[in-house]
Amino acid sequence: MGVIGLGTIGGGLARNLAAHGVHVAIYNRTHRRTEEFMADHGSEGDFTPAATIEELAHALKPPRAVAILVNAGKPVDEVIDSLTKVFAKGDVIIDGGNSYFPDTRRRSAALERQGFGFLGAGVSGGEEGALRGPSIMPGGTRDAYGRVEDMLTAIAAQVEGVPCCTYIGPDGAGHFVKMVHNGIEYADLQLIAETYDILRHCLRLSADELAAVFRGWNEGRLQSYLIEIASYVLAKHDDGSTSSLVDAIEDEAEQKGTGRWTSQSALELGVPLTAITEAVFARVLSSQKAQRVQASRILKGPAGGKAPERLVDDIEEALYASKIVAYAQGFEHVAAGSREYSWNIDRAGLATIWRGGCIIRARFLGMIKDACERDPNLPSLMLDPFFQEALANAQPAWRRVVTTAVDQGVPIPAFASSLAYYDGYRRERSPANLIQGLRDYFGSHTYHRVDREGAFHTRWAQDGTEVKTD
Repeated sequence: MGVIGLGTIGGGLARNLAAHGVHVAIYNRTHRRTEEFMADHGSEGDFTPAATIEELAHALKPPRAVAILVNAGKPVDEVIDSLTKVFAKGDVIIDGGNSYFPDTRRRSAALERQGFGFLGAGVSGGEEGALRGPSIMPGGTRDAYGRVEDMLTAIAAQVEGVPCCTYIGPDGAGHFVKMVHNGIEYADLQLIAETYDILRHCLRLSADELAAVFRGWNEGRLQSYLIEIASYVLAKHDDGSTSSLVDAIEDEAEQKGTGRWTSQSALELGVPLTAITEAVFARVLSSQKAQRVQASRILKGPAGGKAPERLVDDIEEALYASKIVAYAQGFEHVAAGSREYSWNIDRAGLATIWRGGCIIRARFLGMIKDACERDPNLPSLMLDPFFQEALANAQPAWRRVVTTAVDQGVPIPAFASSLAYYDGYRRERSPANLIQGLRDYFGSHTYHRVDREGAFHTRWAQDGTEVKTD
């Protein structure tokens, strides 16, 4: 396998491959990075450093396979263009970065026409995952995947003896599900941040006390990678002091675009991805620090009041319920994309490979896997008996948490939007009938009736009569 791009992820994957007995040819646009990699890790396995793309191609035995780990966008196109000049038909090119799935679909079509194998593979797990076992989501032709399957499954994380790598579907399917994965990650992180905010604001818990709360939660049904590392971040003290490091970190959350892509895609597919989109907006608002500082001196909030005595227990329930909603929306998005692009994505298989290696790995992904196996056509995870019961049991606490936060002026866009989505989803009849009436009044957009077939329009500003338009 060749690896192009020796940053954190590319370097980790190269070392992971070598640790599993794969001969790895490595190349980086800045050759000094290749030299540094060889000096630091060259003794770990069978590496061949290359100073040019041509040298890289020479170092690989045909039929060749190479993984590209560079920044999304133009850099990927430039590397692919260089590879097509030195590779032969039948060689496999893998884009292992966070590419936007429409770009992957375009590249897949172009490379298949030229006779090259191509995979757009989502890779999740960060630095540790890349080195010790990520979750890998390959999309492309089955033939191209078959050529590299043994290598990819060998380096992937393993859960109960099952590799966290499986074929996702044609062209951009792999990068699509990685995009949705990252969107769910946004929602997960936002819910954790809101939990932290409520408990600090309402109960005045210290970072050390919160670390203990998260450690306890990680031993139960909320067990997940993000809950675990939240306890570590909260417990870390600034070097040489008793102050918590988290209190010294600037409150501006950055983003690389995958969350925004997820929301854009959901809008195009007609999927109400509320929790994830609110998480994206929350990051945007966090970046407006100067405006927030000014507003904090001008805009008034509530006087506040006494928080419920069992707020910690209530938030555990609310966090679990809101996570269910976020994952339900994400899996609905996957189903919608699969239908739109004819990918035939196996959602149970997806839940299986997300149980290990990836950032959103969590205990309850096993329950999601079971739900998808029970009913592969399940419209929403919330309708599965297991999650029905969990949401019903969490409801009283969930509502108390939202009420408490609103009363105390603590912003909870992810918690509140998740509850609003749940309440909207369970309504047999929504207020959209009034919206349709208003749209027909000002724009003659027509409406449908509950008691007869066809589209209708009322001459609201004329004689008030109703006419059938089809």
